[in-house]
Amino acid sequence: MIQPDNRSHRTILRELARKAMTGHGLLPDFSPEAEAELEGLHAESTIKGLVRDQRQMLWCSIDNRESRDLDQLTVAESLPGGASRLLVAIADVDSWVRKGSAIDDHAKQNTTSVYTTAEVFPMLPEKLSTDITSLNYHVERLALVVDMNISPDGELMKSDVYRALVRSRAKLDYASVGAWIEGDEPVPPEIERVPGLADNIKLQDTIAILMKKFRHEKGALDFESRESTPVFEGDMIRELREIQRTRARDIIEEFMISSNEATAGYLAEKRFPTFRRIVRNPRRWTRICEIASENGTALPGEPDSKSLQEFMAAAKKNDPENFPDLSLSIIKLLGPGEYSIGFPGETSEGHFGLAVRNYSHSTAPNRRYPDLITHRLLKSAIAGKEVPYTHSELDELALHCTQKEDDAKKVERQVSKSAAALVLEHHIGEEYDAIVTGAAEKGTWVRIQHPHIEGRIIHGAGGLDVGLKIRVQLVATDIENGYIDFKTVGS
Repeated sequence: MIQPDNRSHRTILRELARKAMTGHGLLPDFSPEAEAELEGLHAESTIKGLVRDQRQMLWCSIDNRESRDLDQLTVAESLPGGASRLLVAIADVDSWVRKGSAIDDHAKQNTTSVYTTAEVFPMLPEKLSTDITSLNYHVERLALVVDMNISPDGELMKSDVYRALVRSRAKLDYASVGAWIEGDEPVPPEIERVPGLADNIKLQDTIAILMKKFRHEKGALDFESRESTPVFEGDMIRELREIQRTRARDIIEEFMISSNEATAGYLAEKRFPTFRRIVRNPRRWTRICEIASENGTALPGEPDSKSLQEFMAAAKKNDPENFPDLSLSIIKLLGPGEYSIGFPGETSEGHFGLAVRNYSHSTAPNRRYPDLITHRLLKSAIAGKEVPYTHSELDELALHCTQKEDDAKKVERQVSKSAAALVLEHHIGEEYDAIVTGAAEKGTWVRIQHPHIEGRIIHGAGGLDVGLKIRVQLVATDIENGYIDFKTVGS
């Protein structure tokens, strides 16, 4: 068993993360063959095919302050009649990561970057993801550009996808941009020193607000979550701090959703298969209806995203303080997303939570393998070439990416709970308000309110179901396995 007093929290969590990676069939390190390939890669590239020059546009990135693998740049402009043009540049990773290479084999095995509390296991070597393929400040990069026209009410009217050469004018972060556009802080210096960029970001904010409103009116679900992240002091965890959401995150989220819809639409128009992201109709719709009924709303007997969104919107307006708990319950009951192939002429399930039929992941190829697959499909479609994958390859990849994404989430969740166990180990016996987040044969889970930590009910789980608010007592922690155990208190 781990003796946490003998080593730093960061060291303990790194060891646990690597153990969890291998335990779930994920590769924590790159192979010698991949490292050898990496040595031969350089940022300078030979541009082949038709590539537009868009280096003069006011491109900028908005991401977490510490992010170095920058996948997207955005820019917008006003059009006559209140419409807008929105452009999203996405890193052209495929130009350096060739299908079947050793680096590609590693990425295909893990299918995603794995973000644990103490260490990040990148899908691609950092020389690629944070340098050669990253859309870094003031450097020229190849990109796939999703060029969209947005109506005055926020609807995606038409779009195009093409290759372009771009240059970022500013590296921005969610916190400072959000504080500025919400009126709490002055304009960040990175924005102020670029003429016209402040107005451009304000336009992007306006477009994002309109797009979000339009999506929700069509039935896309509006969630609000509470998440905590460990704050280190040196190599020891000092506290678990709640992550603050700002409108800057909404800008990127809305633009990425529209880009993913546009890229799927482009492939469908070209009669290419699409590597779709789907969320099926919720299997636990009956429990969702029960929760809505407990809040004074009757939902239809069959899954209907528009009715659910209307209920969610009213609940947020009437009780904003408790809305994150309601959101968490609905998210858990909707079930996980998965990857599926949409072949030309076939009808497949859409994304229930986003209320769209044709949706692909395409905006994070440095971090997600499905996005790299989509880019290869897009580039072949743009160039008029054949589909670069067989149907059976795509079906196998969809299943594999779904499975490995689940494995990656298990690793992240396990290490996160080990970090929480380190924080809570001296709080055995204390009581907390909690909400039930999972109820199945394999166990019942709750999330306590302060700090936002999830654990298992080991005593008193009978009759509990997702969404119920209860009182619990912490009875045990297991740092090595990431276990946090509670028992119910009272009725």
